[in-house]
Amino acid sequence: MTTTELRLDLLRQLSDLNGVPGQEDAVRDFVLRELEGLADEVRVDPLGNVIALKKGQGEVSEGERRERIMLSAHMDEIGFLVRFIDDKGFLRVQALGGFDTRNLFARNVTVQTRGGALPGILTPGGRPVHIATPEDRKKVPEVKEFFVDLGLDAEEVKRRVRVGDMVTLDQTARQVGHLVVGKAMDDRASVFLQLEVLRALRDAPPRHDVVAVFSVQEEVGLRGAVVAAYGVEPTLGIGLDVTLAVDTPGVGPDEAVTRMGEGIGIKVFDSSMISTRWLVDELVDLAERENIPYQLEVLALGGTDGAAIQRSRAGVPSITLSIPTRYIHTIVEAVHTNDLRAGVDLLTAYLR
Repeated sequence: MTTTELRLDLLRQLSDLNGVPGQEDAVRDFVLRELEGLADEVRVDPLGNVIALKKGQGEVSEGERRERIMLSAHMDEIGFLVRFIDDKGFLRVQALGGFDTRNLFARNVTVQTRGGALPGILTPGGRPVHIATPEDRKKVPEVKEFFVDLGLDAEEVKRRVRVGDMVTLDQTARQVGHLVVGKAMDDRASVFLQLEVLRALRDAPPRHDVVAVFSVQEEVGLRGAVVAAYGVEPTLGIGLDVTLAVDTPGVGPDEAVTRMGEGIGIKVFDSSMISTRWLVDELVDLAERENIPYQLEVLALGGTDGAAIQRSRAGVPSITLSIPTRYIHTIVEAVHTNDLRAGVDLLTAYLR
């Protein structure tokens, strides 16, 4: 097994960037800079996906075709858009992606406006704990009950903010033991993994053509990967995403899905796809042969770009490699360095 040196500072930078579905500009600019010298061709499609081609240079035997392998990791994160500004200057928000509202009380947020970033506070309407009734304290609010307080008078808010402006949760990524923790490891950890794989392939090119897609709008329905797969026309697809690691107190071992530090997840099933079985077998065999730690993943609910590739055109053999992640869809999403390293090693070995 190789021992990949991970550029964890790069991962932390990626997690700190703001980019909700449809407004991934800052992440895309970062990815384009990092791709310099790593791909033979790089382009941005009309939806905003970054598509990087690394040409295969390995020998192909007589009668064998050169495959076109599409990888896809999404650049967007869950967040909000401003949907309404009331007469007092409070902002109401539209969720982009799935939130557990129990994790949203009294959060620092940033509103990205045409004139620059505005700091704000996100919290639900209602009474504070000092005067709340017992019923108030038990209630779990809906997203529509939350508002953003910018600390400005209504006239100034309406002058500086408009409907559709991006709202993101504030959190600086940091190292916690063997974990890297931040607000957008879903799916910046896989964006990072994909960049690290392309870096590894720079000096040892792949046997087949590899098209690495950094997709948009995954959190609202795999939209970027759908159009990218249609345009790329891959012969094989590999989605890259995070998955649940519920190996924490209060949950039975049968519900853990994956466990931190025990290797990259090789997806068998989620609610959007059943991975192509021979691809599962190939990756498992390779991991065991190369002594790369892995876990087989069955996720009851959830989907990845791998499903979009699999359903493209007449169908594409596809699978997803999943990074075990604790506290998904919160501001402290956590990934383990061992699992990141295993993902880079396994995918690099497969493409070579």
